[in-house]
Amino acid sequence: MVEGWYGDDYIVLFTYEEALATASACGFDTALPGFAVLGLRGWQDFIVRDEAGATFTVPSVPLDTRYLASINLPAAHELEPDSRLAGKVKWLVKPLIFGGSPDAEENVSWVTYREHGALVRWWNEQYRFAKASQV
Repeated sequence: MVEGWYGDDYIVLFTYEEALATASACGFDTALPGFAVLGLRGWQDFIVRDEAGATFTVPSVPLDTRYLASINLPAAHELEPDSRLAGKVKWLVKPLIFGGSPDAEENVSWVTYREHGALVRWWNEQYRFAKASQV
């Protein structure tokens, strides 16, 4: 894993093994079939690559192709390390799609990458359930 600042964004680039583990933990095969996870941007967005090799960001919640946004992926050597943030993920306790605020201090929690995977999966299951209930 390589992580650090790239301008105003905190970027995390996973190794191949970390990417596979993250995809499995978060349920990428169900939520974004055909996409490979590469890392995180700003903790709230995954960096993904499609089968054609194009790179995008997508919110961690919801993992939905409707929210894909193109991104030019920085090279690992362009990231400015920040030891205060290494190994941590800034998680919004109540995700934005469910009305959470990114600015509310009580809505921010720092979690491990393992916890992040479980939270992403759980909240995406809630999103799919809520979406299916509206039909």
